[in-house]
Amino acid sequence: MPLTPRRPRRLRAALLAAAAASVVAAAMPAPVPLGIGDPLFPHLGNPGYHVLSYDIGLTYLGDNRKPMEAVTTIDAVATGGLERINLDFARGQVHDVEVNGQSAEFASADEDLVVTPERPVYPGEPLRITVRHTSDPNGARDGGWVRTTDGLVMANQADAAHRVFPCNDHPSDKAFFTFHVTAPPDVTVVANGLPTARERHGARIVSTYRTSHPMATELAQVSIGHSAVLHREGPHGLPIRDVVPAADKAKLERWLKKTPAHIAWMERQVGTYPFETYGALIAGADTGFEMETQTLTLFERSLFVRPEFPEWYVESVMVHELAHHWFGDSVSPRMWSDLWLNEGHATWYEARYAEEYGKRSMEQRMRNAYALSDGWRAAGGPPAKPRQAAPGQKIGIFRPIVYDGSALVLYALRQEIGTRAFERLERRWVRDHRDSTATTADFSALASEIAGRDLSGFFTAWLYGEKTPPMPGHSDWHSQPPKHA
Repeated sequence: MPLTPRRPRRLRAALLAAAAASVVAAAMPAPVPLGIGDPLFPHLGNPGYHVLSYDIGLTYLGDNRKPMEAVTTIDAVATGGLERINLDFARGQVHDVEVNGQSAEFASADEDLVVTPERPVYPGEPLRITVRHTSDPNGARDGGWVRTTDGLVMANQADAAHRVFPCNDHPSDKAFFTFHVTAPPDVTVVANGLPTARERHGARIVSTYRTSHPMATELAQVSIGHSAVLHREGPHGLPIRDVVPAADKAKLERWLKKTPAHIAWMERQVGTYPFETYGALIAGADTGFEMETQTLTLFERSLFVRPEFPEWYVESVMVHELAHHWFGDSVSPRMWSDLWLNEGHATWYEARYAEEYGKRSMEQRMRNAYALSDGWRAAGGPPAKPRQAAPGQKIGIFRPIVYDGSALVLYALRQEIGTRAFERLERRWVRDHRDSTATTADFSALASEIAGRDLSGFFTAWLYGEKTPPMPGHSDWHSQPPKHA
């Protein structure tokens, strides 16, 4: 019987690998969107990996209506075995994807980009995912890019960063960011963090910015437009740079020069400002909100030029967004149901500032909030268990209950444990969880530690109850019954 010739070992291994791959490909189900289990955004975030850094390149040709060519490189580490890698991405065309330098198959599933690498990824393995795509400023009604009178800015809260670039779009997975933006020489580009390079490439300029601290995707910011950049110094030599419409820089100076004093005031409350720089990005756009994008807060121009807004009000809004850099940016929510920790604290310091500098009574504001609290809970859920937003209204989670309704919880806590213990709690909170994420349970545990007694019952009632509990020290306060349509 003649012997069967043996194939070379390398060829045999390649054939076996190919056969195995074909079996796996045939057996794998259709791509599906995944999520990390956030009750408010079930398909947001992705399991199986932790992002270390994003490197995002954008090419802007001067027209804020046209999609930009983009390259997003994600450095990550696998936390589980992955035959597929899900990224959050929508509103852009994907040209190609590489995983660790090898071309990878990809498909869309709802708002996920599902990537199939050449071989499975093992736990602990480093990942470099490179996506060449477009970044589309059209359809900004539900967040992402926002067109301004002279360019673009980002508004990614709560779940819209993946409308700009592929990412793991959940605040529990913070990472470092680098931005490279190519634009015409008459266009000003500013992004989160500090500038590291500005280089001419042919007829265009490439501006590079890099963050010194990890950041949640919702806080990413790139401003592209005909803007003026104004520089000043804050406490301890902190560099402050404001980005404003060039024609408005003289008109806006009266407000911008107040920022160093605002930072100094916040530092007296909770400790040193937690990032490498700060500034205001004043955009010629009607967004209906302001947003605490990390190191570069987004404001509407109208806030500063409408004559009906009194000075104390404008400043208290500026302090609200600044306070978020401790509460929400440096200490980010682990889940979106922890949002009350962001907005409740920012509203708290907004109200404190308004009381100190605008003579607006904190106690009266909290009494008014108490009267409305039961109605807010009925409409949107209790502070730490908010209801999902209505379809097509994703920023609907930003309801009164997470603003004044959650500041009311902090007021009750101060009444319960005393002012000195409350102030220690605030400083410890931002120190212990700096550059990280934290939960409602973490806050309850730290408050109990500082108070020297178990406060879990207090927090359960105030954060999860359908009805507002009695206010400590104010037995005469009453909540109005909810109004039903």
